[in-house]
Amino acid sequence: MRQRLLFPLFLFFIIGTAFSQTPELSKKSYISVITCGSGEELYSSFGHSAFRVQDSVLGIDVVYNYGTFDFNTPNFYSKFARGKLLYSLSRSRFENFLYSYELEKRWVKEQILSLSLVEKNELFQFLEHNYLPENRDYKYDFFFNNCSTKKRDILEQVYGDKVVFKENHIEEQYTFRELIHQNVKTDTWAAFGIDLALGSVIDKKATPREHMYLPYYVMKQLANTDFNGKPIVQRERTILDIEEKNNETYFLASPLFWLLLFSLFVILITYIDYKNKVRSRVLDFFLFFITGIIGHVIIFLWFFTDHSATADNFNILWAFAPNLVVTFLIARNNVLPNWFGKYLWVLWGLLLLTLILWLLGVQIFSPLIIPILLALGIRYLFLHQALKKANWSNPQN
Repeated sequence: MRQRLLFPLFLFFIIGTAFSQTPELSKKSYISVITCGSGEELYSSFGHSAFRVQDSVLGIDVVYNYGTFDFNTPNFYSKFARGKLLYSLSRSRFENFLYSYELEKRWVKEQILSLSLVEKNELFQFLEHNYLPENRDYKYDFFFNNCSTKKRDILEQVYGDKVVFKENHIEEQYTFRELIHQNVKTDTWAAFGIDLALGSVIDKKATPREHMYLPYYVMKQLANTDFNGKPIVQRERTILDIEEKNNETYFLASPLFWLLLFSLFVILITYIDYKNKVRSRVLDFFLFFITGIIGHVIIFLWFFTDHSATADNFNILWAFAPNLVVTFLIARNNVLPNWFGKYLWVLWGLLLLTLILWLLGVQIFSPLIIPILLALGIRYLFLHQALKKANWSNPQN
């Protein structure tokens, strides 16, 4: 889904009297839906979708793109993190739009809609009205209000019951998370971050209609949509025929490699500590600090943002936010406090609860957290043993 501001259309048309606002399309006009393949960057991994209006008589060939935002927006990063960033409808010449996809080597396909001249002008007038400065901004939602869902919603808003989205083309319904992983491989840092940030709400099956948050499924749906009792797609064609790349992740750069390495390191240090009857306070500080920080981020995304997909995130069980406070208590003292034993049992119980929720399908966690859970579980058991043997020494490094 295109997430950068395109160049505005520098020249538009003046037809009729000087007072006319939007010209009438001619009989030689076409309106189509453009679908673009995925790119290498995360923002482009899910593809893109846009409306195209062309009229050789009026010299019009423009793309209406609902997937743009302005990096110069005041407090941009704060608004983005809190889910309050407004996206905009932009309008650009098709040749400029297409050129960017040629550079990025992404396929582009077009579905020309079967509309009468009156119906074309209705949609054209709607898009032009939407492009007015006071109308072009909208509250973005990755799953329910994005550049793809806009195609579905606009067609229904303009044509009402004339549009019938049939659902028999979806042979298997996927969850929202599974649909994400169709576009972002599990063993990537991007997918790992997404699985940490998004909650159990995305583990429910998406309806055929909800599949349309992805451009690919908009294209599939339009091919199975009736308009006035006939197929809405008059003709399909490929504009850029570029094979989609299968981006391989080098194992040494993958999160799986580094998380396995991390787990082995924690287990090794824990074994050495156990044999030497010492406790590495630096390691404990790191584990409790990191899990506490992640827990606070999850709480922020869950309760203090407008993101619909970050609610009910049970990663908060193993990434326990109170660890951020506890870390300073156990790191500065040589002897662990007496209450810490009960706290460790709580942490162990939360790890177990994470696995139970996973097995029950309440939330599907990233498989990449398995090494993390293993390392934490072993370290918590060791700390419980260290608490029993209060005479263990503590290295100062």
